[in-house]
Order: sequence, then structure tokens, then C-alpha cells
Amino acid sequence: MEAETVFWLNYPFGVYDFNGPWRRDVGGIYIMTGLNLQANLWIAQYIGETDSYHSRIPSHGMWPLAVQRGATHVHAMVVEREATRLAIEKELIQAFHPLLNTQHRLNWADLLFPVLGQGR
Repeated sequence: MEAETVFWLNYPFGVYDFNGPWRRDVGGIYIMTGLNLQANLWIAQYIGETDSYHSRIPSHGMWPLAVQRGATHVHAMVVEREATRLAIEKELIQAFHPLLNTQHRLNWADLLFPVLGQGR
């Protein structure tokens, strides 16, 4: 049985149960997410990348926190090349601002109110 496909930006992701049989020894991007039934939208809780779903996902420390915030599924897309994974991960984090991600997030205060006199 093939997984349902959803798109994050223009990227196709398969929809999987966290403990399902999808965790192969391949690299890719994953999104810990839950469906907001009122809005009929997936809400990203955490976005990450790995060189192996098989070794990274089973013991991932963010899953319990993501579940507390409503995650029920993992969306996954195979991306073998590391540089491509890192670029897509950053793009998705900056587009969707998952609360559990701390890396790659834009600091809106710095963009709106630059520090005066910086570099002096």
C-alpha cells in the first residue's frame, strides 16, 4: 500500500504513522506533524533531516514533545544528497516556523529593528 502524498511548499512528502514500516536506511527530510481538523491543515511541530531514517527516527528525542503539541504522523521525503537535504530543511523551517525547531529560524526582531551601531 502506497502512502498518501501531501505537499509542503513544492515538495512531495509521504504521510506515515511514526511507528510504521517506512523507516528505511535512506536519507531524507521528515516533518513531525498533526492535522488541525478545524482548518483541515497539517501543522508542522518539528522539521529535520537525516542520512538514515532507520537509525535516526526510532530514538528521536523530539517525538514525545511533538506529540504533546499534537503530532500524530511523520511526513517523509527521501533526499539522498546531504547538501540538498540541508537546504530543503532550512527552507521549510523558515517557511513554516515549527515551534520545536531552534535552528534556521528567522529572528524577526533583528529584521525589523536592527541593532544600531553594530560593528563599531
